Amino acid sequence: MARAIWSGAISFGLVNVPVKLYTAVQSRSVSFHQIARQDGARIRQKRVSSATGEEVPYEEIVKGYEIAPGRYVVIEPEELESLDPEASRTIDIQDFVDLHEIDPIHYDRPYYLGPSDQAAARPYRLLVEAMRETSKVGIATFVMRTKQYLAALRPKDGALLLSTMNYSDEIVPIGSVEGLPGEDLELRDRELQMAVQLVESLSTSFEPERYHDEYRERVVELIEKKAAGEAVVVQPTAEEPAKVVDLMSALEESLQAAKRRDQQQAI
Repeated sequence: MARAIWSGAISFGLVNVPVKLYTAVQSRSVSFHQIARQDGARIRQKRVSSATGEEVPYEEIVKGYEIAPGRYVVIEPEELESLDPEASRTIDIQDFVDLHEIDPIHYDRPYYLGPSDQAAARPYRLLVEAMRETSKVGIATFVMRTKQYLAALRPKDGALLLSTMNYSDEIVPIGSVEGLPGEDLELRDRELQMAVQLVESLSTSFEPERYHDEYRERVVELIEKKAAGEAVVVQPTAEEPAKVVDLMSALEESLQAAKRRDQQQAI
């Protein structure tokens, strides 16, 4: 059973819907500790002064913002606390927008929202259905752990999904990417036609369960083998893929490979 990490209420207009917030995704990454090779003991990190090399007690460490190389402005804890957003237990929906208007680059981390109790079930269900029928997404702000978040609320399978969002000034402009081809780079009709055919031949319905973190699975298998005392043979590093020299040849070969794959799947 999922455990709530935050509780409060969705506020839109004069309506309040008491809710609880649940994590919608969990990291499956394999984590490692640093250990000494000679005795297998854990490595501990020490906080030391870059000037003296001596360890600094935790209570003597303060936050500093670098304003120039080697120059810092010291910020005291109470100064930061005075700037904390006002503690609030509401997810304030400020606007409703169409889903297609939100570029996925704005999404950060997803959470589930559930009604806090039986009394909240009816207004919760009402909000879910109203958003589903109008195909709208609620843009809201809320505070969690002294940080203010921008969020998008949308209905999903009879529930509400809340996604924290990146603020617009956090998104790196596409124009900062070097080497992007402009409109003046002309494409041959035949190349474009074959590229479209290749995309269409590889198109299918999205089935998320088809995709696996193959690297993580190999790491887990390696750990299990070594824990069981099995000998592990290190596989040779894969060769770098060859650079595309003839674009048309590469497209034609890719189309043939896609056709062979479709034929095999049809058998």
